[in-house]
Order: sequence, then C-alpha cells, then structure tokens
Amino acid sequence: MTLTVFTGGTIILEAEREGHTHLSEAIAFSGDRVIAIGDNAARLAHQDGAEIIDLAGGALAPAIGEGHAHPVLGGLEAVGPNVRDAADLDGILAAVADWKQRHPEAEWLVGASYDATFAPGGVFRAEWLDAVTGDTPTILRAWDYHTAWVNSAALAAGGITAATADPPLGRYVRDADGTPTGTLQEAAANDFIANVVPPFALDDRVAAVEAATREYAAQGTTWVQDAWVEPTDVETYVEAARADRLHARVNLAFRANPATWRDQLGGFVALREEIRTLGHDRLSAETIKFFVDGVIESHTAVLAEPYADRPGERGLPNWDEAELIAAARDFDLAGFQLHIHAIGDDANRIALDTIAAVNDNPANAGTPARERAHVIAHVAMLAPDQINRFAELGVIANFEPYWAQCDAVMRDLTIPHIGHDREGWQYLIGSVLRSGATVSFGSDWPVTTKDWRPAFSTAITRHSHLEPGAEAWLPDERVSAGAALSAYTAGIAKQALAPERGALRVGMIADAVWLAADPLTADPNTVPDIAVLGTWLAGERTH
Repeated sequence: MTLTVFTGGTIILEAEREGHTHLSEAIAFSGDRVIAIGDNAARLAHQDGAEIIDLAGGALAPAIGEGHAHPVLGGLEAVGPNVRDAADLDGILAAVADWKQRHPEAEWLVGASYDATFAPGGVFRAEWLDAVTGDTPTILRAWDYHTAWVNSAALAAGGITAATADPPLGRYVRDADGTPTGTLQEAAANDFIANVVPPFALDDRVAAVEAATREYAAQGTTWVQDAWVEPTDVETYVEAARADRLHARVNLAFRANPATWRDQLGGFVALREEIRTLGHDRLSAETIKFFVDGVIESHTAVLAEPYADRPGERGLPNWDEAELIAAARDFDLAGFQLHIHAIGDDANRIALDTIAAVNDNPANAGTPARERAHVIAHVAMLAPDQINRFAELGVIANFEPYWAQCDAVMRDLTIPHIGHDREGWQYLIGSVLRSGATVSFGSDWPVTTKDWRPAFSTAITRHSHLEPGAEAWLPDERVSAGAALSAYTAGIAKQALAPERGALRVGMIADAVWLAADPLTADPNTVPDIAVLGTWLAGERTH
C-alpha cells in the first residue's frame, strides 16, 4: 500500500459544530486510512517508498461533502442551450435561437435554467419562445427547478389549453381568461417533463453524472446527496458505477409520490438491494425524499399565515399531513433515511411534526437500534418557536448557505411575497447551531452554484463575497469559519451515515482536500478564490 505523508502546511484534523478546530503539522495516509498524525507522521516520511507531499504553506482538511444536490439535472444543463449565463430575457432568447440554429434536427428543445427575475412575477410567456423556436416544442426549467417555461408547440404536445384543469399539486399559470401563459409550476412542470418531454439518451445521462462528479472532485468534494431520484435514474447511476465513471460517492434519495407511495415502497426496497448487491463503494441508495411544499418565489411554499402579496393564499402543500406521517413511518421502518424538503414556515413545522411521529412510532418497539440521521432540507423559513425542535428530535438541518444573502431574488421576489415581518425568519443557521442541533451544508445545484467556497463565505458574512464591504443580512445568523467547515465535513458525515469520515483522525477514512490557503484564517471574502490543489477519496487521489 502507498504511504503518503503531508507536511509543510496546516493540517486541519477536525472542525466541530461549535467552531472549535483541531490542527497538526503532519499527517500520513496508508491505503484508505489515516495512520499517523503529528510527529509520528513526520517520522514516516523517512521510510523507503513514502510519497511526500509538501503543502507549500496551504492547508489539508477533511474533504467537503455536498448535502443536497441534483447531479443529473446539473450535468444535463450542458446538453441544451446555455440559458443560465443570460443576463436578461433577450439573452435567454438569443441562447435558445443559437442552439436551435446549431441543432436543426432536434425534435425537442430542452434547457435549463433561466433566471425567474427576468419577467414580472416570474411569469414567462409561450409567445416569447415561439418567436425563436417556431413549431419545435421547447421547455426550459427555471433555476428553482420547480417551474418550467414552454412554448405554444409544447403546450399543444401536452394537450394544455384553457379548458385543461390544473394537475393535482401543480399549477398552469393563466391569463384572466384562463389561457395558459406558458409558465408551469410544481407538478404541472414535473409531470410535463416526465410524461411529455422525451428523455435524454442513457449515454448523455451517464456523461452528465461523470462530468458532475469530476467537477465535484475538482473542488474537493467526495460525497454527494442526490436529493431527487426517480426509478428511471437508477440505470444511469448503475451504468456510471459499473464503468468506473463516478469520481465522488453519490447517495440516491428516491422521491416518494403522495399518490402512489404505498406501491413505491417495495420497489424502492428492491432498488436499494440492487445497488447494495452491486457493491460499488461510490454508490448507495439509502434515502427517501419527500417534498412537503414548493418555493416562496412561486407562492407554492406552505406558510402558516397568508402571503403578504396574496392575502388569500398560504401555498401549495404536496401532502396531507396524516398521509405524510404514515409514509414516513413506513419508509423509516423499512430502514430508509428520510430527507424532507421544507421551505415555508408551516412546511418546516409539518416536517418536524412528521419526524416526531416517526420517533414515537409504536411499531419501532423491538426493532434493532440504528442511526437514523433524518434530514430536513433547506429550512428556508423557520418560525422562532420551532428552532429548538431540531436538537430535541435529533434532526439534521441541511441548509444551503449561499442563499443566506439579500440578493436580487430575495429583494425582488422572496421578501415582497412573505413581507418584512417574516423576513427575519430565513436561514437561521446560527440560531439552529446554537440550539445544539447538527447542521449540514449543501448547494441544491443546479439551483445555485455547486462550489462550496462562495457558500462557505456567505455563511460567515451573510452577504456575497463579490461585495466585501456589504452590510450583513441578518447578522446574528452568521457562523464562524470553524462551524461552517464542520457543516461541510462532520455534519455531512453524520448525514451520510459515515462515522469513519468527516475528520482526519487515526483510523478514519482518508478523505481530504488540499487548499492553497487555510479557510479558517483567511478573510472569508477571499475563500472563493482559494485554489483546490488536490482531493483524496479513501486515500485515492481523484484530483
């Protein structure tokens, strides 16, 4: 086995949720494990055949984890028109027109992900796309991935007219006379994509996963939670694993359907067993995903009190509460971890109530004890009286810290929808940490950047690193650099059900990232510019 010794920089052995960090000056890996630290590691550098890595004044830290993302969706964005980089509506249309001109043979045009702030209220019209797509059916997904924009040919392909009823748990945004505008929300968008839009070819999907995990490795990430997996996605991941095209570990979360979850249960158990039998150390499927609600920007997040700008609406709940509890209990009994999307304050209350009911399930009596590590993801809007429940219930709060800033979306859509009286209930990372709960961090890529470095900066500053002198938004919710690193390492290890990862202690798995500077001591505004010089997954260098 190769012996690798790291010296010449700061070795961050562990970051704790309270912000405390443990450091060393040397560390040694052999095979997939850490075998020595400090002077013991330095002495091993003299052994014959040892590989010596001089950190050149940089830092070696436990590898980064990704607590919530969508690698297939993100990777496939490169297959369609590049609308993400557009600066305005005209830019989106120009990108679509250019792609269509270069692909005249395409029977459908499928792309992502556009900025919903480019149209009033996030409502985009079919005729705008018609002008550049003609009669080629076209669908673009918004960056929230809860909304889609289609042209008239796509509406026709889906049989959507003024007489078409909204699907359960979805909404066709309409003009006053009932005519669909071309904007589809929640199930209206997702069902359209599943049932009408032709799927991407398997080769394209596998290439997307490979590209995504290679990019994760290049930024020091070794574990990713794919937070929305359909049964049809399993073939993609299995093929990628068999072909050794996974460059980071990926855990799959199967989406539970409110209407068919009882029928799904046995199938998901079988798919989990298929992946366990495959025995690939970079692929697992231990998790079930529940969408409690949608997003604030589309008025589909579930609030306890009505939206400020729509007094009669409280959002679009995806589940009856009793049915959600029944489903969560059954999937928990089947040994799955729960991963619950909750954006609105009432959605977070519902998610916490659900996990409380799972914890108190009489059917658990006599079952073997196990680490459950159930997760509530996003925790975007949390009523103050719910903060302590994460620690009380043993729930992991998975935040996407890049969102914890007052950017254009927050200023132009989110705050006007919920009102200034509830503005301060958002992304309460500091409060949840102080309550004693476990916090993990993620990106929700491709909703926002997969790069952990700008998100790390935002968690500390509560503003964009591009505005280093900006005023912190909700400054009491800032966290220390050590706490932020812990959320990406120890917090992720707990979420991943991987107690041997998340720190660089003797005997633990050798997952590490080599950074050109120490993120614990650097100006947080400069962390996004720190180069990643190397990544190790179980002792194997992946970047």
